[in-house]
Order: sequence, then structure tokens, then C-alpha cells
Amino acid sequence: MTTTDAGGLHLTVLNPGGRDPEQDFSSGEKGLPEETAHAPVNFHAYAACTRGKFCRLTRSALAAKQPVLLLLRGDFKQSLKALFALKRGGLTVVVSLKETGLHQIEKQLSDPRRAKRFRETVEAADDCLAATPEALVFFGRGKFIPPPYPLHDPAWDFSRSLGERRGVFVGTREGKVPSRHHLAALVTAVELGGPVTVFDEDAARSRKILSALGLPLDPVRFLRKRLPYREYLAEVARHRIIFQADRSAVPGQVAGDALLCRMPCVGGDGAVDRIAFPETCGVGRSLGELRELAARLLRDDAFYLAAVARSQEHARSHLGFEAIAQQLADFFSRNSCHSLRLSASK
Repeated sequence: MTTTDAGGLHLTVLNPGGRDPEQDFSSGEKGLPEETAHAPVNFHAYAACTRGKFCRLTRSALAAKQPVLLLLRGDFKQSLKALFALKRGGLTVVVSLKETGLHQIEKQLSDPRRAKRFRETVEAADDCLAATPEALVFFGRGKFIPPPYPLHDPAWDFSRSLGERRGVFVGTREGKVPSRHHLAALVTAVELGGPVTVFDEDAARSRKILSALGLPLDPVRFLRKRLPYREYLAEVARHRIIFQADRSAVPGQVAGDALLCRMPCVGGDGAVDRIAFPETCGVGRSLGELRELAARLLRDDAFYLAAVARSQEHARSHLGFEAIAQQLADFFSRNSCHSLRLSASK
């Protein structure tokens, strides 16, 4: 994986007490990661694009002696403890919420004690980074920098020829989260005709619902078991489009998956959706309009290929490793200078 110098920044991303193993991106990656390693997407991508590290132990972040992006999670107790330790170690610390969908933020901050710890952490940090524009509202300051995608790396190019692609992949899988609008996406995909694939751990229930609505079941392939990420992308890439109706204001990994598979993503209001797929995302479009766009992409090859080309152009300019690494370098440089000024004044 080719990564950039990023102005000398080798960012440490710290998820204190998290489950993901520690991962060193300082030498870059060649080819696909091992099964036990996390792909360079989501918050891992901030570390990967700057040849940094992803840590779960505060002592590892201190040992790296690099600026830190501290992920706020759970009840924020570990996050606050980690922040104070990092600041005592003289490091620049920027904080970000690990779960950034609006429904996830609302759930976390619904408890007054957690909300107070969140405020204390934000106030003690050097600055805040938001993976979505909406998260900035809760921080009250900071910068929106979307998670990057390794579009420069041939190892992460899961494209297929148009002749190898058929049907619709439903991007969402969380039927119990109202803002995902999973059923609306599934019903719309089935009504488009042709094969449909959906990951669904409660496939029996979904089959009964589709049958009750009078919709055909034969075109739908239900996959119950989650796949390793690269196997999942290979599965997605067999389809012509991804369709979703999500309104959760998430960073947008479904759209990011579409970018790696070099295919259009229809629907969704995530940050990546808005940046890479402005002509087909769900912002400002009704479900009926999204269905019309999907139908045209399924039948019109020229329209399809043009949509893929535009999305890749948008993404390389605004979501590629080099572009995001430069944004991170500029952002952390300003905060490092601010920290130095504060230290000198004490």
C-alpha cells in the first residue's frame, strides 16, 4: 500500500480498551492484509494513510510519541483517563466519537453522566475531529475530515467487468434500527426485478414479510453469516449496484465499499455517499427518485459507466489516502503549534 509522507505526520489512533488488535502501518502494506488484521478503512484508515499506528493501549500510544486521535467510546471513562495520561506525556490529542451515526450519538449522550464526561473530554482535548459533518454539532468545534479509502492501491481494486455484474446488493442489514430503513431498501430492490442479495441474520422473518407483501422470494438470496472483509467485497462486486435507504448520517462505509468495488451506490446520506456519489445519494431525493436512478443504472450501460467514472474522480480527489493525509497533517500541525504555545506560556 502506497502511503504518503503527510508532512511528517504518523498519526496514532487510540481506541482505549477496544477489541481490535494493535496494528502498525508505518511500513505500509503490500497486498491484502492477513485475516487477523483490520482493513485500512474507517478509523484504521486515518492511521494507515499517514503510516501511523492503531492502538488499544494507552502505553502504546505514549511509546509512539506521535500526535494522537483518541476515539471516545462506551461510558467515556477510559477515554477521559487516556486523555489525561496522553496530555501528561506531552502529546497533542484530538478526540473523535468512535460511533458517529446520529442514532448512536443520541444513545451515548442520553445519559447525563456520560454526557458530562463527554463534555469534560472535549474541553480537555486539543481539538476535535468529526468523521461526519453532523458530529461537529456535538463537539461545538473542530474539523470534519472523512475517513479515507485506499483507492490508489491495486490490491484494493475489487472491480469486475460489466458483463460479470448482475442485480442489486442491499447495503444495509440492520432491520431493527429505524433510521437504516432496511425494509424499504429491500422492498425497492426486489421491485426493481432481477437478482437481489442481502445479508440478513433473521432471513426467515424477512421472507415472511416479503411474502405477506406479495413480493417474489425467488430472486432474493439471503446471506446470514458475516464474511471477512475481502470476501465480503468480492461478494458485493458481483452485483451491478448497491442500494440503500439509510438516513443515519453515518461516515458511509457502504458507499466506501462501492468505491472499492468500482460500482455505483444508490441512496444513503453518509459522508462518503455525499462526497463520492452526489448524483445518486439519498440527500434531497425521495425513495421513488432513488428507484428510478437504480432502474436506469441497471439497464443503461453508458449511464452506468459514466456514474462509476464520476464517483471515482470525486473519491480520488476528496477521499483518497493522499488527500486525507494532507488534511490530517495540516490539522494536526495547527494543533501541535497551539499545544507548544500553551506549554511555553505556563
